Amino acid sequence: MMQDGDERDDEGGGFDVDDWQRLHAFADAVATLDDVQAGRAVFALGDTDDPQPIAMDLPQPVIWWEEDGEQAAVAVQAEQHTGPDGECLEVLGLILPDGGSAVALLEDVDLVDDTDPTWRDLVARAIDGADD
Repeated sequence: MMQDGDERDDEGGGFDVDDWQRLHAFADAVATLDDVQAGRAVFALGDTDDPQPIAMDLPQPVIWWEEDGEQAAVAVQAEQHTGPDGECLEVLGLILPDGGSAVALLEDVDLVDDTDPTWRDLVARAIDGADD
C-alpha cells in the first residue's frame, strides 16, 4: 500500500475500475505503527479502548463523501475503536485511484460494487486528472 502523497505508477499504487481487486487488504487484525510504516496498513490509532477489526469484505469499493465532494476509493482496512469519551468510531483505510491513501469514518462512505456508474465515473475522472 502506498502512503499519502505517493503517485500512481505502472507498478500499481493506484487502481482503475478493472484492477482494484489486486489491492492488498489489512484484515483480521488491528494495525500497529509498524504495520503502517511497512506499508501493510493505512492507519494505526492509539489512545483508544477495545480496538477490533470490522468484519467486512476487503478490498471494498466506496464513494467517500469528503469536504471537496464525492471521491472514489477502495477500503483496504476497517477497524472499530472506542474513544476516551466512550464513543465508538468505525474507521476505514482507503486507497485512492492515484495511489494516495486516506482515512475516513465508515459513516462518511457509501459501500458500492464495481459496477456502480458513479464510482466508475469518479475513478475515471481521478485517473484523468492525475495524468494532467
